[in-house]
Amino acid sequence: MPILRFRVYWEEDDQIYRDIEIKSGQSFLEFHKIIIQAYEFDGKHSASFFESNDRWQRNREINSEVLTNKKDAPSLSMMRTPVSALVTKPDQKFVYEYDPAKNWIFLIELIGVSKEEDPRRTYPYLLRKEGIAPTQYGAKGMAKDFLLDIEEKYDLGSDEMQEGYGSEGEEENDESSQTESFGSEESYDE
Repeated sequence: MPILRFRVYWEEDDQIYRDIEIKSGQSFLEFHKIIIQAYEFDGKHSASFFESNDRWQRNREINSEVLTNKKDAPSLSMMRTPVSALVTKPDQKFVYEYDPAKNWIFLIELIGVSKEEDPRRTYPYLLRKEGIAPTQYGAKGMAKDFLLDIEEKYDLGSDEMQEGYGSEGEEENDESSQTESFGSEESYDE
């Protein structure tokens, strides 16, 4: 059975992605579960895959619940639809939406197909993690901003810390301040 390799990008930052391998006969529900696991989300909310074109426009929906979309056509079920049923081209794309209230959007692209399974792996398989996953409820994001603020303070000297800011970006026009920055002129003459 062929193995499909997909890259799942977070829409907000394409440097954050997960590479996932899945057997062609496995369902979109299994694909959904490995994405949730890969991004460390809790899996308590509904989700949908959408077939997509090269511009990431959404087409037919594959939903975790049996619903009707806005066009009154029933959505496909993740549980009953194998991934291979909707892979029609070598660079097939999908848009994945998790928790419609929070609107987590991921862009999925087929990046490879292999003919052989690796007997040491259980599929679907998380092959690669790149970048720090966004936090579903926002706690890591606040900590990250706080850590960046601390890092910036360490870049400043003690005098600058007392004033609350550094001299980065300030233009210095008089000669004495320029020579102070690079050492005295006498040290160059020696």
